[in-house]
Amino acid sequence: MSSQHSNDAHPLLTSVAFSGPDDTGKTKQIGILARRMGPAATSAGPLDHYDPRWVTIKAEGMARWWFETGAVQEVADVLATSYLERSRHPFSAPLRLLDRGIPMLEASVAATVAVREDLVPAQAADRARLLLTPYEADLQAAEEGEYALVLLHCDDPEEGTRRSLAHEVTVTDTYTAYQRHLHEQISRLVADGRFPMSIRIGERPTIAIQDEARQLLAPLHPSVPSRALSGVHITALGGMSESGKSTAGEYLRTHHGHARLKIGHLIEDAASRAGISDPYRLGSVVQAELIVDALDRYCQAHHFLDSVTIESLHDFDSTAELARILGSQLTIAYLDASETTRARRGLAGAQDVADRDVVKSARGADKISSIAHEVIGNDGPRLELERRLDRIALDRRWPEHQPSTMPVNALGLPVHLESYLAAFLDRTTGMPPLIDLLAVTGSGARGKYQHGWSDLDVFVVADASSLDGMRRILGELEAELGGVKLGLTVLTRAECRAGAVTSRLLHVLALIGSGALVPLWSAPGLTLPAPDAATDVDVSLRDGIQAAIEIRRQLLKGAPDLRDLYKVTALLAKIQLRFSGIECPSDGDALTVLLDAKRQDTGMVATARTERSVAETLAAIVLQSWLDTLPGMAR
Repeated sequence: MSSQHSNDAHPLLTSVAFSGPDDTGKTKQIGILARRMGPAATSAGPLDHYDPRWVTIKAEGMARWWFETGAVQEVADVLATSYLERSRHPFSAPLRLLDRGIPMLEASVAATVAVREDLVPAQAADRARLLLTPYEADLQAAEEGEYALVLLHCDDPEEGTRRSLAHEVTVTDTYTAYQRHLHEQISRLVADGRFPMSIRIGERPTIAIQDEARQLLAPLHPSVPSRALSGVHITALGGMSESGKSTAGEYLRTHHGHARLKIGHLIEDAASRAGISDPYRLGSVVQAELIVDALDRYCQAHHFLDSVTIESLHDFDSTAELARILGSQLTIAYLDASETTRARRGLAGAQDVADRDVVKSARGADKISSIAHEVIGNDGPRLELERRLDRIALDRRWPEHQPSTMPVNALGLPVHLESYLAAFLDRTTGMPPLIDLLAVTGSGARGKYQHGWSDLDVFVVADASSLDGMRRILGELEAELGGVKLGLTVLTRAECRAGAVTSRLLHVLALIGSGALVPLWSAPGLTLPAPDAATDVDVSLRDGIQAAIEIRRQLLKGAPDLRDLYKVTALLAKIQLRFSGIECPSDGDALTVLLDAKRQDTGMVATARTERSVAETLAAIVLQSWLDTLPGMAR
């Protein structure tokens, strides 16, 4: 038998068969998709619903009948009859989801006779086709009515067999041999083109497989959702009563843009759609699937979301299943606080907290800490909690990056400044090093350093314990600066990772992360967060507000400092350009680009550094450009 399907042959798709070896998650994938599609799809259920002989077979022992007592002709007949009866069974839903398609019948029979009659794969395939000859025409018609999707652990049958068996508690030699032959037969059918689409599971979580299956099926049927929680990260908050879950959820909502959802609402909403009257009487696996189903619906309706917080994790088993389904898309954060602290926080008194703890403990809520990705001690100040939450939220949005480095002489600085930096690095990067990273920023990093005008701006990552040693070294080397003003900024790794930085320093981290700014030295293995471009642009608004205020302060002086006025004017120009998607690190370039866009004379940029009237005119133009963006200010 062979399928006539092609990737374009399903304008009226009515049946999808999820095939594959044992323990590839076929049933779970069908269940998740069927629940998500509601009345538009139905699961056809297990094969043993379609032949009454299965009742006796299971009563006498299915494995024994399959591999020992049942004649191979009988095994083939029961299986073929079940497959065919299922294909003829009327269903009211537009789309049927089948657990194993017609090609799996051939693979199963071939694997069975290979074990029972000690046949090599090619012989077993021929024997299976012979046994199924009486049903050939009907099976061909049934296969042509199915869309075949196969789930595979991997491409290697031996490795696939190992993975299937790894999910079993106990296995016999017979079952092991059967699985090996089954994987080989499925691999043959894949090579023969019997499955138009195939998915390699690997180590991916359930939701990732569901997402790929939907991408394959959505073009074939209008009711199939196109994605499954694609690009959405879920932070699930757990902890005992009054541990701070609600406080954490609200902080993630207001400061990091997470949608904040309640687990109880999610379960009840999904259960209501599925016609389940009491979801809390169901097993933990179903409860987890209900949570995912409701999340999937919510996030599809709010397609702009990429971060969701759910609270509160109430059951250990359902949380563990949720982790298996969502994989790396889930972060379990457990809020841990002492009984004394929690009793003090309870508005209804300590006994109320204790009573609620008894209910939570009975469900295993206190054990969730053992599988949590983050356990957050919350006996301390709120500021400490918020910094931990910042780190959790930013870990996903700001990927860790290991900076490259370049030599000091690549900057093109004056010789005495190169010598100064080399000496500073020599004294701070020994064993053990005082610093973790050093980068020159500002004009010195861009080959735009101008003697008498530019500062030497330096960004350092180092622990606070290094400050005394660094201060001593700076004092010893001060004379080598030759009067140049040193602007030294020091941050710890923890501040970088929690985003506890100013908008300007966030921009520095973004430049280092993108490779636009290359440090002079980095500790081996050091990684720093790379803030995303959208956040970099967004937070620069603060600097724009401050720059606009500072320009007016300078203009109100009788004799403004030309250097300060020029630099703050250039900063405001850079920020305005950044919101237009234009990045101009150079002061002069930023001013020229902005003036050109405003159809102003760009020649004033060159003289604004030396002529006060020109500098003031330039500042006024850039300031007005900023003010024109405000409601009611446009001229």
